[in-house]
Parts: sequence; C-alpha cells; structure tokens
Amino acid sequence: MNLDHVFVCGHPALDFAATLRARRSTRFEMFVTPERLNAWYLESGLVDAITPGDESDVRAATTVREAIYRLLTDRRLGEGFDREALAVLNAAARRTPVTPQLTPAGRHNEATPEQALATVARRAVELLGGPDVPLLKECGNPECTRIYVDRSRGMRRQWCGMESCGNKIKAAAYRARKKTGQPGT
Repeated sequence: MNLDHVFVCGHPALDFAATLRARRSTRFEMFVTPERLNAWYLESGLVDAITPGDESDVRAATTVREAIYRLLTDRRLGEGFDREALAVLNAAARRTPVTPQLTPAGRHNEATPEQALATVARRAVELLGGPDVPLLKECGNPECTRIYVDRSRGMRRQWCGMESCGNKIKAAAYRARKKTGQPGT
C-alpha cells in the first residue's frame, strides 16, 4: 500500500515537518490516522517495527511537527526561536527514544509511537543546533513548503526534489515557452 510518504529533504526531521504539504494553499495532511503515522516512521527507516498507535499519538506527532516547522522557519529566516515551539520540541526530545538492539540478524529498532516521536525530536534538535543550519532552504516551487538541506555544489539546488517539484516547474516553464514561441534558456 503506497502512502505517498516522500523523503527528499535530506534529514528525517525535515521530512517529518514536510508531512503537512502545501501549507500556503491546499494544506494536505499526511498523518490522518495512527496507521499512516506509523507507516511514516517505518518508511523513514527510523524504526524497523512499531507498536500500534492511537489518535493521541497522531495529535502528539502533529504538535511536535508544527513546532519543528516553526523552529526551522525561524532558523532559516535568521529569527529568534519561538518559545512555545522550543518548549514543545524540547519536551518531546526529553522522552525515551528508540533504542537499537542487536539481534542475530543485525540491528533492530522496535519502538512505540512515543519513542519514535522522541527520536524525530532529538534529530530535529541536532539539526537546528548543528552545522547544517546554513544549508537549509525552502523549495522553489511556490506551492511547496518543504525545507531541505542543500548539499549541492555551490548550494544551487532549487527544489526539494526533482521528481516531486523540479520536474513540474520545469515542465510548466517549457509549456509556457512553447505557447509563447520563446526559445529555452
């Protein structure tokens, strides 16, 4: 079952923040059920197995997600951190994270939704307090609000991902040029 979770931002906390899509327009929520939230945790690779969650896990995850997005935006724009968002993120990061276990088959991360959320929160703390802050950019697609880490040569990346936004924008520009008869650049 494809749940359309996309991992193009270069960091799990950024991909987590991007689960509310198109924030400036249609606002598409990815975490509509506990099952979809847990699917994100599994597909992200943060956990290998997760116990079933409930609506309170979804509410907690969306609250932390919105705090992460606010703090990312504050940091990206060079503004001071929102105090309430900071308190939400730090409270989540203080919880027990996913604890990796060694099994005969190798590493195995089994978690509860609360542990998975604590792990995401800790990764957000590391990102927001780490050396990659100057590399944070928002996607150049006006409809997209994903924030990504730009590790491209010369920091010239414009889109969260070519498959998701870059191709759409380039195709639209091509169609517009074709319609007006102007040559491409």
